[in-house]
Amino acid sequence: MQVIKTESNIIKSRVSDIEDWALAQAKNLANLPFIHKWIALMPDCHQWFWMPIWWVISTKGVVIPNAVWVDIWCWMCAVKLWITGIDIEDLKKVMWKIREVVPVWFNHHQEVQDKKLMPSILIDNEWNLLDNYNVIQNEFKKALYSLWTLGGGNHFIEIQKWDDWFIWVMIHSGSRNLGKQVADYYNKLAVELNEKRFCSIPKEHELAFLHIDSEEGQSYIQEMNYCVEYALANRKLMMDRILNCFVDVIWPMEHDPMINIAHNYAQMENHYWINVMVHRKWATLARLWNIWIIPWSQWTSSYIVKWLWNKESFESCSHWAGRKMWRNEAQRNLNLEDEQKILNDQWIIHSIRNIKDLDEASGAYKDIDEVMENQKDLVKILVKLTPLAVIKW
Repeated sequence: MQVIKTESNIIKSRVSDIEDWALAQAKNLANLPFIHKWIALMPDCHQWFWMPIWWVISTKGVVIPNAVWVDIWCWMCAVKLWITGIDIEDLKKVMWKIREVVPVWFNHHQEVQDKKLMPSILIDNEWNLLDNYNVIQNEFKKALYSLWTLGGGNHFIEIQKWDDWFIWVMIHSGSRNLGKQVADYYNKLAVELNEKRFCSIPKEHELAFLHIDSEEGQSYIQEMNYCVEYALANRKLMMDRILNCFVDVIWPMEHDPMINIAHNYAQMENHYWINVMVHRKWATLARLWNIWIIPWSQWTSSYIVKWLWNKESFESCSHWAGRKMWRNEAQRNLNLEDEQKILNDQWIIHSIRNIKDLDEASGAYKDIDEVMENQKDLVKILVKLTPLAVIKW
């Protein structure tokens, strides 16, 4: 771990190859006046638009909507099936059925879904409760069309195997457009309030904040938490339907309870004897009494892990392998046939069909084994999973 002490607050980095721009962005975070202790950069951290991603910060008295970002409470979930193998033809049938029932990318259902499937704000049809939500009251009906839909980008459904043992299903998805609308609304509000109050934080850093005890801060936290519940409902519904696809093709089967772990959120926690707002931007909460997921996708392994009681990361670990190429860069520089061959040689049913798909090819991401090595003091590997089939947008 590299410790950087040149800024107002310390940066603790587990990144072996951090870009200069990403480090400069991390220094912007480290110079915020309300940071608690230090900035924790996860081993998959890399540069982004206005701040690096894959990091953890704790703040005193404020919440930063852009430090949560638009895909509020994006989740990983995984289920172990009590089947020890699946032949290629059955696997193709399962994948076909999944594509029939789970819309991907910008697609959504053609009919509105039952509002009883939504989080409990509307129990007993108490629509007046929506008056307390600035954004969700306007976006609620649209969100009903997006229940149990996957989304795009690096979101995926993956069928995996554990050596010669059990088959697993893993999903990466988020709060869909609902989270984006909440994030955009409150970031704009934070920018306006910071300008009005002559905040010293440069506007171009895109780190506008809301005071937690203000009306605006409480409203953001309330609507962010609704997106949390919506994202969880979305994922549970998807997993139920995916498991039904297996039953339709193979046979009724048992499975373990679903493992859930989130990123892109802020919540109050106690660290080093102070209550602080912990922001995890594409980083994952990892606590002793739970097990967690660190995925890769389409080619190399994903991992089920447990925490090793290292408090320096604010009880967090990486979410992903992290990019080494921007999307457009990957489409320009990677070779389609080479990337397809990597997957085809391993008999993986994949989603690299044309040049535009190269932004999610294996070559666009960091080495997951190096990422895991750089956080071996944070987590212990319990299960190593390899892909069999992948659905992306």
